[in-house]
Amino acid sequence: MRALHDVPAPAKLNLFLHVVGKQPDGYHLLESLFVLIDWADTLHFERRDDGHIQRHDLADGGDLPTDDLCVRAARALQVASGCPYGVDIHLDKQLPSGAGMGGGSSDAASTLLALNQLWGLRWPRERLMPIGLKLGADVPFFLGGQPAFVQGIGELLTPLAVPARRFAVLKGPAGLETRAIFSSPHLAHSEKSAIVAGFPAQAKTLENLVDGFGRNDLQPAAVAISAQVLEAIRKLEANFGNARMTGSGAAVFARLSGAGEDGRDERSLATLLQELPAGWTGRICRSLDQHPLRGWAG
Repeated sequence: MRALHDVPAPAKLNLFLHVVGKQPDGYHLLESLFVLIDWADTLHFERRDDGHIQRHDLADGGDLPTDDLCVRAARALQVASGCPYGVDIHLDKQLPSGAGMGGGSSDAASTLLALNQLWGLRWPRERLMPIGLKLGADVPFFLGGQPAFVQGIGELLTPLAVPARRFAVLKGPAGLETRAIFSSPHLAHSEKSAIVAGFPAQAKTLENLVDGFGRNDLQPAAVAISAQVLEAIRKLEANFGNARMTGSGAAVFARLSGAGEDGRDERSLATLLQELPAGWTGRICRSLDQHPLRGWAG
């Protein structure tokens, strides 16, 4: 195998995110429900026999810095496996940056999964997980490949069968820095574990808990830092009746009802985007029951 084309790297949403503690090293302990959505970056991989690793951006044709997550993921796997091959990584970036949707982490996870195939390693998922965690707290979720109740700093995953959902996602031009969020005096904390509060629950009540359970404890800090986050929340609430920030970024989502076959929600979001200044982006997304590359690790 010399190349892999059109490799997806889907985004995620945090349906809730609770801060439940802090480790001695400063990392915050979280509890969250992660779901995959059908908004994705696309990557192309071409094997090199000289051992060199290079990423290229399809948006402008230029070479990118060599310290990005895709390159770091490829190098980490190359070192861990002793593989003599290298790779040219071509990225078609569609996900907004600084959004809290896990775009960079998803790119890194898809890189590990793709090179696991391209380089003929055939490693099981458990062997890729430690590499992923060193790259970023969200990477193990994308390697896990399905909706999950996530704990710790992102490394403890409990897979869940989450009911299919549709979401309106909206983000302003500016992103948010994770460090600024977690150092903010407005950062909220949840006094009780989500497990104590009733999540995860039995399958018969999971659907009700998915719809509106909990909150995002990072949202008060984000709103204090960015007026665009507050504006996105207000716009989605006015149009769809609910809104919540995802992750530690600037994207906000609303849960939608029904199958949406009539296109009404798409038209509503398109109208909303037309009313906003240039640089805003948004999309109607559907949840995924599993990662498209889930079968690429044992």
